[in-house]
Amino acid sequence: MAPTKVPGDFGRTLREARERRGLSLRQIASATKISLLTLEALERNDIARLPGGIFSRAFVRAYALEVGLDPEETIQEFMGQFPQDSVTAGHPTTGRFEDHDAVESDRRMATTFLRLIFVSIPLAAIVVYFATAGRQAAVRRVFGVQASESPAAASPPEPVAAQAPAPVEAADVPGDAPAGADRAAVAPDPPAVDRLVVQVKGVQRSWVSAIVDGQRAVQRVFQPGDEQTLDVRRDIVLTAGDGGAISVTLNGAAAKPIGPSGQTATARLNLANFKEFLLAP
Repeated sequence: MAPTKVPGDFGRTLREARERRGLSLRQIASATKISLLTLEALERNDIARLPGGIFSRAFVRAYALEVGLDPEETIQEFMGQFPQDSVTAGHPTTGRFEDHDAVESDRRMATTFLRLIFVSIPLAAIVVYFATAGRQAAVRRVFGVQASESPAAASPPEPVAAQAPAPVEAADVPGDAPAGADRAAVAPDPPAVDRLVVQVKGVQRSWVSAIVDGQRAVQRVFQPGDEQTLDVRRDIVLTAGDGGAISVTLNGAAAKPIGPSGQTATARLNLANFKEFLLAP
C-alpha cells in the first residue's frame, strides 16, 4: 500500500510513514546515525533546529529511505514546503562558527602582540642600561690609569718599577654583559606551521563533510574504520551528523571530539587555533 502524503504537513507525512513501518524514532536514529533531536525536529516541521542546506536534505533522504518513501520526491516536497535559504542554500551555521572563531583568533593575536610589547620595553631598557654602565666603567678605568701615570713621568729620573696598566675585567668590556643578557633573554621563535594534516576516521556510521581552504573535499557517509587524510593550507570546516562518531588527528596528534555524541557538530580549525583542539598530553 503506497504511503499517504499529507499536503502542507511534511513532518506528519514522515511520521505516518514511520508508524506504518512500525518503527520508533530511536530505531531510525540508530539506523541513520542522525540524532534523535534532529529527527524529532523533522517530524515537527521545526527547520530552525536543523543544520541547514545539504545536511538537512541529506537527513531527509536518509529518513525517507528508512521508512520506504521515494528519497528524491521527499526532498523535493521538503524544499517545496520550506523554500527558505537555510534549506535550499548552503550551511548557515557554519558561517556563525567561522565568524566566532575569526573574532576569537583576532582577539588572541592582539593580546599576544600587546604582551610582547609590554615585555620588550623593560627588556630593552635593561639592555641599554647595562651597555651604558659598562662603557662608562671602562672609560673610568682607562683614564684613571693614565692620570696616575702622568706624575711619575714628570718626576726626576729614578729607578722606579714599571707599573703594569690595571687589567680591564671582562665584565667591564663595553657590550659584553648586555650582549650576553640579550642572547639569554631573546629565545629563537619556534618554527611556524605552514600546513595542517587532518586525518578523519569513522568510529561509527555518520555523515561527514569537510570544506578545505574554501573548497569541498568530503561529503559522504563514513563507516566504522573509514579513513581520509586532508592537507590544509589555511583552514578546514568539519561537520559530522554525530559529533562522537568520528576521531580526528591534527599533524599526527589526537584531537578532541568535534562535538557531543548523538548530535550534529561543526568545527572550524586553522593554522592559528588547531592546538586548542588537541588532547592534553
